[in-house]
Amino acid sequence: MKYIDEYRNRDIVDKLVKQIKQVSKNPVSFMEVCGGHTMSIQKFGIPSLLPDNIRLISGPGCPVCVSDRKYIDQAIAYSRLKDVIITTYGDLIRVPGSTSTLDQEKAAGADIRIVYSVLDALQIAKDNPTKKVVFLGIGFETTAPSSAAGVIRAQMAGIRNFYLFSSHKVMPPAMEALIDEGVKLSGYIAPGHVSTITGTGIYQNIPNKYGLGVVVSGFEPVDLLQSILMLVTQMENDDPKVEIQYTRVVKPEGNVKAQQFLDEVFYLGDDWWRGLGVLPKSGMKIKEEYAVFDAEKQIPVEVEPTREDKGCICGEILKGIKNPKDCKLFAKACTPQNPVGACMVSHEGSCHAYYRYNRD
Repeated sequence: MKYIDEYRNRDIVDKLVKQIKQVSKNPVSFMEVCGGHTMSIQKFGIPSLLPDNIRLISGPGCPVCVSDRKYIDQAIAYSRLKDVIITTYGDLIRVPGSTSTLDQEKAAGADIRIVYSVLDALQIAKDNPTKKVVFLGIGFETTAPSSAAGVIRAQMAGIRNFYLFSSHKVMPPAMEALIDEGVKLSGYIAPGHVSTITGTGIYQNIPNKYGLGVVVSGFEPVDLLQSILMLVTQMENDDPKVEIQYTRVVKPEGNVKAQQFLDEVFYLGDDWWRGLGVLPKSGMKIKEEYAVFDAEKQIPVEVEPTREDKGCICGEILKGIKNPKDCKLFAKACTPQNPVGACMVSHEGSCHAYYRYNRD
């Protein structure tokens, strides 16, 4: 299959659903840990195609959602400094901090610019040599290599007014933490884009230590159903392992060049995840060799006390123990136009996906 229509072909979908129903005998719960998968699963109504014994759970796959609110508060504090320009991807600008958002600060006069890549931020730094240009680095292994490449390029080009404020995270510690906390899972639908960078070795501890299967999936209906069939087959045969469904993109070794960028700039340190708390070696921290580009080390700023919104259950949703419809704010006080929590802001958030495709 080469073209998008084939991955949405109704006949192929029907055949896969029939196979799933034939193979699956026992109750199972599979969690996707990718915001793109969450959106696709709701958009295409995948749960409605499955037998009642198969449950799909949305996990901590949205990088904006799992990031600490303190990170947003600190970015806002940076934006209030007269000599700072904030550069950010668009999905961060409306995420609520404790008392404000970057969008509100921009409206109040802060110099906050939406960029499409770290190269845009580097150009802004070149064009504004008297300003400190802070790039908000957020995301998993998918976006972190570009941040690393930006730091390396800044060093090579002698751009000393560029700074990275890193909230980059790695996925496996969260996947293991969920199992350790007792979330009842039968297997993982693993992220396609992350795995394109990392390869599949990062998931091997899941079947080895916990006896759960992992299938790296694409994003179309046929991809997701085939991945579910692969996981069900593993379960029924008592043969948990790491498999790749998304073979047209993902290779076992991943993107070696991108991995080299990550290893050059970052080391793994403890980091905070919404709903899960502090997870060991789950955050990408900037190495000492590149400390001159580390916003946290080079730009001291006073950050207001962080506070969470009452009633928002984003943390429990990210852990898979509740879904968006369990939240009393969902589609009432909390909407994409007026989000209370990060899970509603991001297009990869579970609440946003449910709001768009599964409100009834």
